[in-house]
Amino acid sequence: EARPTHPPTSHQKQRPKMTTPQAAIQADWENREFVETVSTGIKRIVEFLNSFEMSARYRLAVLNERLTSVERSLEFIEAKVQRTDKPPQ
Repeated sequence: EARPTHPPTSHQKQRPKMTTPQAAIQADWENREFVETVSTGIKRIVEFLNSFEMSARYRLAVLNERLTSVERSLEFIEAKVQRTDKPPQ
């Protein structure tokens, strides 16, 4: 399967045009190695981002539970204070 060749990036060395089949095969292997390196890097970044997202969701859920508990306690305390502040009738 023929793949389109991409212009060399700044990190790839500029080489003169290759004319022999061996040179073309070598260039193809180098291109495939580069693509594999980039693909592996992208996969690792995606795995990290997915892991980070799961961790962040969990931590936010725990924080939400704690805040809800604190809010309930505060409402209870406010209700008690309001009840004790009222003069007896």
